[in-house]
Amino acid sequence: MIRKFISKLLGKSDGDVAEPKSSKAARIPLGKRVEFGPAEHGIDPSLLDERAVRVVTTLQDAGYEAYVVGGAVRDLLVHRRPKDFDVATNATPEQVKGLFRRAFIIGRRFRIVHVIHGRGRDHEVIEVSTFRAYLDASAAEQVAGNEKTSKAAIADKSHVVDASGRVLRDNVWGPQIEDAARRDFTVNAMYYDPRTQTVVDYHGGLKDAKAKLLRMIGDPLTRYREDPVRILRVVRFAAKLGFAIEPKTQKPLRETAALLANVPASRLFDEMMKLLQTGHALASLAQLKAQGLERGIFPVLDSVFSRTEEGGPRQKFIELALNDTDRRVGEGKPVAPSFMLACMLWHDVQNAWADLKAKGEHPTPALQQAIDSVFDARIGDISGRGKLAADMREIWMMQPRFDRRTGSSAYSLVEQPRFRAGFDFLRLRADVGEASPELAEWWEDFSLGSDADREALVEAARESSRSPGSRGKRQSPKPEGGAPRAAPRPSPSNPDASAQPEGEDAADEGGAEAGSTDAPRKRRRRRRKPSGARGSAAAPSGQGGDGGAGA
Repeated sequence: MIRKFISKLLGKSDGDVAEPKSSKAARIPLGKRVEFGPAEHGIDPSLLDERAVRVVTTLQDAGYEAYVVGGAVRDLLVHRRPKDFDVATNATPEQVKGLFRRAFIIGRRFRIVHVIHGRGRDHEVIEVSTFRAYLDASAAEQVAGNEKTSKAAIADKSHVVDASGRVLRDNVWGPQIEDAARRDFTVNAMYYDPRTQTVVDYHGGLKDAKAKLLRMIGDPLTRYREDPVRILRVVRFAAKLGFAIEPKTQKPLRETAALLANVPASRLFDEMMKLLQTGHALASLAQLKAQGLERGIFPVLDSVFSRTEEGGPRQKFIELALNDTDRRVGEGKPVAPSFMLACMLWHDVQNAWADLKAKGEHPTPALQQAIDSVFDARIGDISGRGKLAADMREIWMMQPRFDRRTGSSAYSLVEQPRFRAGFDFLRLRADVGEASPELAEWWEDFSLGSDADREALVEAARESSRSPGSRGKRQSPKPEGGAPRAAPRPSPSNPDASAQPEGEDAADEGGAEAGSTDAPRKRRRRRRKPSGARGSAAAPSGQGGDGGAGA
């Protein structure tokens, strides 16, 4: 069942997943310790995180070795401020935990410690790992299944691999020289001591960083089999850093891509989001395509690459969304995975929606069915039935509601928690000509307007809809001091006009029957917000807090 599910997730039949060719595991070279001072490495200490430095010095003061490690050192060497800081030490997880008030041991595959600083949204996690020994696949215990199917078999073991050589558990502590050897790329295998400002390098990482080169430590084929996610990491680093991939490191990429079918689907999903939401989405997609990895790995990206016409509206829409996400990341603003995925799958939803409506389905349930079908085909069970899916669904379901601007519909929509996300999505659609720019401008004015502004906008929308060709009977002009007659309910032959939540307009439109010639009843208006309270409805953001995709 697991194999069948993964095959569905990756869009492959069972026969498409190739078994790796058997080969004798190549021993990874341990390298030689070389230390570089500030004059040689050029790291700017002001780019360091003071909380990470505090973790390092606390461990050192307790008598342990401790360094900033991995990607943070790599980014510091190319004069980037690292997003995350990891620390490596010879202290065991239990010893690390005992030194900090808020520290938690996590993980099964790799046991690490999260040291927490701060609280709430401003908290920061420093990840602390213990130096690990390098043990090749021949020295590990092998199981036939994976993390889930062989959970009992690996429960009491410290070093386990599956039949393809992929590491399932690696909790054997060792010296720093072996810890460096088991890391993936040379530029990720360096250690920085902020107290002495020394870089420790075992595999020529400093030289490769200055040459902007990604080089695998040891035999690339063996290392990809140990952890197939390295196939995606090399693509992401090349896109993020603008580094070239060393030829021997690049050569096995296509050959080993089938091994990704063995990786837990949730981990693949997380890796896809890193490709799309760390500030270099367009470059990452270009790298995937350049390496021949654009299809067969992520169903969401399969949809983008296989169904997007060069220069077509779908491509423009997705590129605009990706560009805007990259911009927001660069400005330090939050981004929401639900918004990005909603953009990438919107045209799949649209196509399925149109097909269902053509078969006679009512627009609202047709849209719901279309969303379900896209989730099943492209998302599966990977975070697809929780908050992520709920947010995506809400963004999509809002789109037809933006066409309704009269009665209480506009007031209720603008008060929805995810209004800003839905509006940002509408604005993207307007930017590519899929929706009216005037409609997007109206909703922006309405969301930011006072009570008086909103009433004027609704009245203007009502007046613009009063034309000889409009559906139903023309409404009577608004009498002095009174409210206009309620619009007639659309007939079953015009279902598009009635696709709104029950009761939104019925209670507020005065209750006049369609076609009635009696004087309109006085409309009881709900009190919405204090006069002059501008922008309060627009606070929730489509991408996480201060203006969404187009902000």
